[in-house]
Amino acid sequence: MARLSLHFPENQYCYTTLLTVRVTDINAANHLGNDSMISMISEARARFLFEFGIGETEDNGTGIIVTDLATTYKAEAHARDQLQFEVGVMDFNKYGGDITFRITRPYDHSLIAMAKSGFVFYDYKQASVVAMPESFRTKFPLVNWLA
Repeated sequence: MARLSLHFPENQYCYTTLLTVRVTDINAANHLGNDSMISMISEARARFLFEFGIGETEDNGTGIIVTDLATTYKAEAHARDQLQFEVGVMDFNKYGGDITFRITRPYDHSLIAMAKSGFVFYDYKQASVVAMPESFRTKFPLVNWLA
């Protein structure tokens, strides 16, 4: 069976934040659980968008909706570990693109996980996908475009 492999260009990361693994994030195997990692990825995404002045939902009813999430785990993380989330964007298309994540433990430089979250812009009032706003695209001028 083929395994998922995630590799991203170094130059696409444009934001970094630290999150601490809480005791409540630990599973029965005594390490960071998958469900908690997904929550931490969501928090890193929210911080990234906020930093760039992007609302997850705007007053006009248009927002970003996650379409998929792929994660590969490389090492365990434990309670009270500080994790560094490097966040970037890539592979823009007419409607959205990918938000990428490299998650490391800074004190020993261990790679904990890689993740990619697909997104599109969505009009919640009309319940339909809409084109990426120019105001979003121009915040990331170096992003490559998919056909």
